Amino acid sequence: MITRRTLLGGLAAAILASPVSAADHASVVYMRQVAKDMLAAHRQGTVSAFLRVVQRHADIPEISQHALGKYSGSLQSSQRAKYQKGVATYLARYFALSSRDYTIAKYDIGEATVDRDKDVLVTSKIFLMTGQTYNVSWKLVWRGGRYKVRDVSVLGFWLTNFQRKDFTDYLAKRNGNINLLITALYG
Repeated sequence: MITRRTLLGGLAAAILASPVSAADHASVVYMRQVAKDMLAAHRQGTVSAFLRVVQRHADIPEISQHALGKYSGSLQSSQRAKYQKGVATYLARYFALSSRDYTIAKYDIGEATVDRDKDVLVTSKIFLMTGQTYNVSWKLVWRGGRYKVRDVSVLGFWLTNFQRKDFTDYLAKRNGNINLLITALYG
């Protein structure tokens, strides 16, 4: 069974990059910048290093909203900024914890395609020192004049779906109290 830790670790491991060629689609070039930033965070191994990368490259407003599922209408405007920073912190904490378990041998970035929703998908493959490999697909969206990472699929599973299940299960057990979720995200 694939655990969230395996998926998040695979994600963190997946973002280590290879050289850029002039023929690359802009989204592939962007993914290589994400990889460079994630590698630097990986070397530091701290939540704060990963948090800077997540805040720079992830589409946190959309990821955060999606994660609330049926509770998304309950998020008040006064909670939004703290909740979104909590989501970024949550992701950074898991990347920092999970990335320590994965040593990368090499990484290949594949092609960029556009899906029916006009999102760009960039394929990639990571090779661990253990000999394991992971196929990773990155969903990129255009926000504020540049790409942002909207979602990541590791072994065919989209990570935002796992996050949504975790958040909605947590909220269901707490009568939908988003303030309790926000507190837990910083935990």
